[in-house]
Amino acid sequence: MELLHDILEIVVHIISGLGAVVVIWGVIESMKAFVLLKFNHGEQEAVPASEAVRQRLGAHLLLGLEIFIAADIISSVVSPSWEKVGILAAIVAIRTVLSYFLTIELKEQVK
Repeated sequence: MELLHDILEIVVHIISGLGAVVVIWGVIESMKAFVLLKFNHGEQEAVPASEAVRQRLGAHLLLGLEIFIAADIISSVVSPSWEKVGILAAIVAIRTVLSYFLTIELKEQVK
């Protein structure tokens, strides 16, 4: 049982790391696109192009949040306690609200 617990802890760290990679990747990609947009401001309209940059960043943030939620759920299964479950519920609620509003914003930008 201890071996399974240790393996799942490693899995949680890997999944959390993947979530961080997704978010960092999105930030780097968006910053690069933003800088290129500012240097090439004459080639295309700035507002639609910057909205596209925001949309890509939002998609990365949304995916990263979902990955973090998965890691939190696995973490609470590994070592359940009422305190940890309460903290997990608060974190999941906050991240779900953030995900919801990011999704709404992304859908509005697509229209």
